[in-house]
Amino acid sequence: MAPLVGLALGASTAQADPNPNLTVSAARIIRTTPVAVSSLNTVPVTVEVDAKYTWPDASPDETLFGILERSSGSGQLTYLFTTPLKRYEGTTQNGKWRGIVNVPSTANGKFELTGVMVGQYWPGSGDMTDPTPVPGVRPVLTVVGTNLPKITARIIPDPVPFGQGYSIRWSVINSQTAKPYGTRLKVALENDSSCVESFGGSNALTDTNGYVTKTYPASMAGALNCLLLPSNPSPLGWLSIGINRPGIVTATPSKTSAPVGSIVPVNGVVMGAPTNCPVYLQRLYGATAWRNVGTAKVRQSSGKFVLNAQPAYKGLLYYRVSFPACYNYRAGVSKTFTIRGL
Repeated sequence: MAPLVGLALGASTAQADPNPNLTVSAARIIRTTPVAVSSLNTVPVTVEVDAKYTWPDASPDETLFGILERSSGSGQLTYLFTTPLKRYEGTTQNGKWRGIVNVPSTANGKFELTGVMVGQYWPGSGDMTDPTPVPGVRPVLTVVGTNLPKITARIIPDPVPFGQGYSIRWSVINSQTAKPYGTRLKVALENDSSCVESFGGSNALTDTNGYVTKTYPASMAGALNCLLLPSNPSPLGWLSIGINRPGIVTATPSKTSAPVGSIVPVNGVVMGAPTNCPVYLQRLYGATAWRNVGTAKVRQSSGKFVLNAQPAYKGLLYYRVSFPACYNYRAGVSKTFTIRGL
């Protein structure tokens, strides 16, 4: 999965231009030394922006927010976002704004202050434009993160049968020590679009060993599942997963006997309709060797497919349909069926 906050920013600003009413003349990060931050802590760092916002209906209390983009390093985060920047000098039409960026350990690396937007960090902002670029040499924030969180998940059962609910046992531990943090941690367990749109806070607690288990109904089986580590204004870490499904294949020949060399359509279905996944018609050679003799694709929505068998000689021929592992579907095979060559 791509980083969630990166997806969120891209989703809100795709195919747009910078706000024509906002110009930025300068920006500063009030920190010249690296920021050392450990575990699930954050360190506030002051950010200042000199800007002009000339929209006629702009409020005197209009806020901005800054976007910091990773330029090097290997932490999970691609972007950092400031909390709302409030004007401390001048006017909305020509003023200076100040606020903070809460720096987590997962930012480990270097970030450049690349852009500014009106409002507050999406999804709270209604501004659907691209960020206004910071001119000149962009301020750089260096982060030294230690004891970064590691999130894992175990789905029970795996794969999840169709029509059945499931549980996920989430775990958050210290990646450096491979041990839990030793306290109950606030986390957010979300599904589907809430994984990229809901950063409002926590809705669950781990135990002191870093575990938290949630039960999900069968109706949620097609959705994304995620654990977010809340921070302000966006998560400091996350894990997003989908569930695995069994490969359940049924196949039936249109005829049980046919002249040698003739075409016999074989109709079938892969449960769950994994669109465009391949299926293979296999014929038994000798006592144990199954060989592919045809291929097709699973149709969208219906999960149906059609394969063509062609009896090669007179007598009983054994066939089956094989479905290889595809997307989140496990491999599976149909029951064996026969066609007699005449």
